Amino acid sequence: MRLLAACLLLALAAPVLADAPAEIVQLQVERGEEGVLLSAAVRFELPQVIEDALLKGIPMFFVMESVLYRDRWYWYDREVAHATRHMRLSYQPLTRRWRLTISPTVIGNSGVALGQTFDTDEEALAAVQRVSRWKIAEASDVVAGERYNVEFRFRLDVSQLARPFQIGAVGQADWNISVSRNHRLTIDGPR
Repeated sequence: MRLLAACLLLALAAPVLADAPAEIVQLQVERGEEGVLLSAAVRFELPQVIEDALLKGIPMFFVMESVLYRDRWYWYDREVAHATRHMRLSYQPLTRRWRLTISPTVIGNSGVALGQTFDTDEEALAAVQRVSRWKIAEASDVVAGERYNVEFRFRLDVSQLARPFQIGAVGQADWNISVSRNHRLTIDGPR
């Protein structure tokens, strides 16, 4: 009887386990002439509720964050650099085009931002999920022979949504797209 109950619980839990949350499939950090560079790929599927909101013209905001820490054996690790990348993904129903705006600060009505347009949601989402050679620190911020940790985080920023969506998103698993990973980095040789 217990075996049957355990099998039944496992069968009911299988659909929940099948919904894979966001995951970091690639994370690479390197030091170059121009600084410390991060390349990453995040994989996730947009929940239906978010996809429906996008198709109605409501933009979604994503944030990539990177914090570089220097190891210290005698105290907490010291924060050396912090970089943030804000992304605004929106669908334009009249033109049937996707637009991705990227900025180092919160995206508002003013400021420096890079905009790209895409024909399909797959292309736009692929651009959201990847970053290549993103400068997260200056070369002078790291010292040869020291050990560092890079904490990389990616999330859907519901705090930038319209107030009714913020209230509706509280406690809803569909609105929780978040993942983080820590990467060890040792700086070799003089620079």
